[in-house]
Amino acid sequence: MAETQKLRKELSLVQLTIIGLVGAVGTGVLFASTGMAALAGPAIIIAWILGAVFYLFIGLTYYELSTTYPEAGGPTRYSLYTHGRFTNIINAFGDLIWYLFIPPIEALATVEALSFFFPILINSSDVPTIFGAGLGVVLMLLFIPFNYFGVKPFGKATKYFGIIKLIFYALVVIGIASIFFRPGNFTNYSGFAPFGFAGIFAAVPLAMFAFGGIRVVPDYAEETSKKHNINNNIVKKSLLYTIFGQSILYIAFAVVFIGGISWAHLGIATGNWAGLSSVPGNPFVDIAGYLHSHIILALVLLVAIVGPFVTGYVYVGGGSRILFAMGRSKIVSSKVKQLSKDYAVPYIALIIFAIIGAIVAYISAPLPTIYGLLTDAVVAGYIGFAVNPVAMIVSRRQGITKKTNMLPGGTAIAALAFISASLIVFWSGWITVSYSVLLITIGVVVFSIISKIKQHVFNSFWYIFYILFLLLMTYINYIYSKSFIGNFYLDSLIVAVVAIALFFPWGIYSGLKKQFLLK
Repeated sequence: MAETQKLRKELSLVQLTIIGLVGAVGTGVLFASTGMAALAGPAIIIAWILGAVFYLFIGLTYYELSTTYPEAGGPTRYSLYTHGRFTNIINAFGDLIWYLFIPPIEALATVEALSFFFPILINSSDVPTIFGAGLGVVLMLLFIPFNYFGVKPFGKATKYFGIIKLIFYALVVIGIASIFFRPGNFTNYSGFAPFGFAGIFAAVPLAMFAFGGIRVVPDYAEETSKKHNINNNIVKKSLLYTIFGQSILYIAFAVVFIGGISWAHLGIATGNWAGLSSVPGNPFVDIAGYLHSHIILALVLLVAIVGPFVTGYVYVGGGSRILFAMGRSKIVSSKVKQLSKDYAVPYIALIIFAIIGAIVAYISAPLPTIYGLLTDAVVAGYIGFAVNPVAMIVSRRQGITKKTNMLPGGTAIAALAFISASLIVFWSGWITVSYSVLLITIGVVVFSIISKIKQHVFNSFWYIFYILFLLLMTYINYIYSKSFIGNFYLDSLIVAVVAIALFFPWGIYSGLKKQFLLK
């Protein structure tokens, strides 16, 4: 870290935890419900629980690595120290795509909610009009001032906005459950799991979009207050509080969504779970509408507007740290490392990230559904995440991780985290995985040429072939889905076994013997 000016260490435990929670709880829990229920029926509750377990393992790898490398945008840098530059550029672009997609998704979700008051924003096909797309761009640019004036006011503002936001979410759950709840929806229509475990597994990737918000916690590890922060305990505690807090809220929303379905009011044949995929917009607005409760409707609309907006500006801040980290790693221009003299934030990275997000929002606005962006972001993100459990073990082997920071059972946790990331990518399906891999490949090829990154290619072979393996398995399952070779359960087992038996140890042995430091 050669910068003469430093990031300011001003975030408290409460602030960082709220940043993690409100960064996570946004569009995913609102818009994913219908998409998940169309795949799994009432068993979306199991999908959310599985998502929580999977992300607990992934989150625990951050728990250890963020104490070893408490850096801004840290998860985009861990693999640089353990595997060198080429693995790191692949990892970094997986992370960057995740971050670039989320703020535009949140901005467009806010537009969707505002269309209740301003119908001109959304057309009859539930697609943003030119006015809606324009407002999405404006919202992306409005995310800048929330992050520009320093991490201290950012932390304070997010703390208060976040608490209000979480109260609104809790009130929506309580309100819907108390006014309209049909227990029969859980068992009366082809049972609790009408599509079996295959449906549950297919729904998990949509849940994982919502869980990914925990990632912003280690992104701010370098900006936590020194006071009461022995061994970086602020980051450790924030990670655990965020995982458990969001898990409880997601499961609660899943329960009231299933119990709150009125088939007739949604215009769907009774028990037609798959038909829920055709329900446009925010399903909780629909539920509040047919409850004829002005209070619930007002709460849902506040959640639908404030929730995604807060998540959007939090992710713009996190995304600017990703670009900042990529500048430190010499993947992109070193200019993105520049900090504002007055506020000590990576202002150039912030502005660039927000502008790119505004362009993405405008281009993606005509898409007929938000689920395509959700799953593309999920796959790219978890391809990026997959390297971190391996990096955790390699960092131990290098002698960099202090014994006091090592998680008990760390090897098993890392292995389970690697399997979890692998299955999430596989369950996302061929089309989504192919798009995400293509986007990562384009970014890696272009910037490896621009930045002349040639080092440590051999150390990245395990990661390249791992991604190709996942791509191949999703293709096989897609093409041969109705034959034995394309059996969903068998293919899932193959992915898990090959990931842990081949790529996990290969990744560990591909690690550098000594920590790599850029000169």
